[in-house]
Amino acid sequence: MRRRDFGTAIIGMAIWPLASRAQQADRMRRVGALMPYANNGDPQVQERNAAFLQRMQQLGWTVGQNLQIDYRWSGGNEDDARKYATELAALAPDVIFAPGSAAAGPLRGATRTVPVVFTNVVDPVGAGYVESIAHPGGNATGFTPFEYSIGAKWVELLKEIAPNVTRAAVLRDPAISAGLGLWAAIQSVSRAVAIEVSPVNIVDAGEIERSIAAFARSPNGGLIITGSALAVVHRDVTIALAARHRLPAVYYERHFAVAGGLISYGPSIVDEFRRAADYVDRILKGEKPADLPVQVATKHDLVINLRTAKSLGIEVPPTLLARADQLIE
Repeated sequence: MRRRDFGTAIIGMAIWPLASRAQQADRMRRVGALMPYANNGDPQVQERNAAFLQRMQQLGWTVGQNLQIDYRWSGGNEDDARKYATELAALAPDVIFAPGSAAAGPLRGATRTVPVVFTNVVDPVGAGYVESIAHPGGNATGFTPFEYSIGAKWVELLKEIAPNVTRAAVLRDPAISAGLGLWAAIQSVSRAVAIEVSPVNIVDAGEIERSIAAFARSPNGGLIITGSALAVVHRDVTIALAARHRLPAVYYERHFAVAGGLISYGPSIVDEFRRAADYVDRILKGEKPADLPVQVATKHDLVINLRTAKSLGIEVPPTLLARADQLIE
């Protein structure tokens, strides 16, 4: 950055620290990114990553100029995630970006010194990533989208939009704490709304297809899709199966409803990626993860796909329509 000549030595001396900091920021810094998705051009993943990169650029960081980002893509594979977490930690970057428990968990095992900024991690305290929400205390901090209690809301929404549903298959990733915690929350309220729930572990597309096909053989069924990297990886398969078997389904994030799912309720994960860039920026400028409190999402969006409702023969109640933040027609 060029110092402007304001005509006085005093002003020149005053702005010198600013120029020094700008020159320091201009040197190449290194960020690792452990992405638990497939690197296949998925629009949902691209939208999230673009939000992160755009915000980094707004904060003065440009890839190839003063910033290098080392990406690793695990595609939801646990073994690959552990391997790539070790690789990234060995590179000793200034900070590692970790979307979701499928990335934060392996990084927890790979390093306790390299700063980590996570997003979309439910219950980071219970998972052991931080000591507390207000005072993370270690090398990690970030953003949590919702508490386990949101599982109760998903069950209630399924019953509200499809009153005939008496059975629900809950798709979850049992390898992450969120998968188990959300399942427990859903179980705790299912009896109150007269819905019998059963878990379906998200492993691969074939297993999902077999499980949902078997579940759909009995009537009055519905689906609840909980948050995980594997849910994103298998998003299109899940939405297609719900349509094929005519199963009303509730999803945890709006992109599923936009892509053809019936209804979604949850925070903006894209916004979490954008806000994560602010924490990465602050760490690059010298702050420590231990001093940056975990931030909790405060707004949740309700999105209803009316085209999908019509194809399923569902008439969405007016009270639900009135509460929707977005209607897809």
